[in-house]
Amino acid sequence: MKTILIACQKGGVGKSTLTLNLALNLRKNCRVAILDMDLQGSLTRLAGTVNDLHITTNKSILERDEEYDLIFIDTPPYLSNELDGLIRRADLIIVPTKAGVLDLLAIEGTIDLISNARKELNTLIVLNMVKPNTTLTKDIQVRVEAYGITVAETQVSDLVSFTRSVVVQGLGNNKAQRQLDSLTKEMLTALL
Repeated sequence: MKTILIACQKGGVGKSTLTLNLALNLRKNCRVAILDMDLQGSLTRLAGTVNDLHITTNKSILERDEEYDLIFIDTPPYLSNELDGLIRRADLIIVPTKAGVLDLLAIEGTIDLISNARKELNTLIVLNMVKPNTTLTKDIQVRVEAYGITVAETQVSDLVSFTRSVVVQGLGNNKAQRQLDSLTKEMLTALL
């Protein structure tokens, strides 16, 4: 079993949507579960309505090594007492961030926890909800790369398909699906 932690101490960067879409993208090829640790419980509300995907708030799922191939952990948008331990335990940490100045500043706390746990090599920063045709994205990417942590080549655009995917349980065959497939490949490569 491999655990993928989705963490950032800022709300609104798309942690839950990204978690769900990555899990949905892999559910046909492996046994996937989501541990929803965000008190908002956005993903927990979907439990029972999403096919072939177990969603729970029960942390004991992390002890069931044989039951799942991948467990995604969706975290709250603030520092919690458990985050340090989850970072140390995770096989891969995905840090989504929007391409904005305040978003860049907000990930510093997450990066500090990752650095303290010496998990930089197990971390992937993802520029998420990227607006088209803006030079700010390139500026933010350069600043993020200065942290010395791998930045995903795939940037996830701010497309309605990603938001809608929660309702329709997937993206279909479109630009959003191609971006998700590319990001999924990067994530799986980073897990190896």
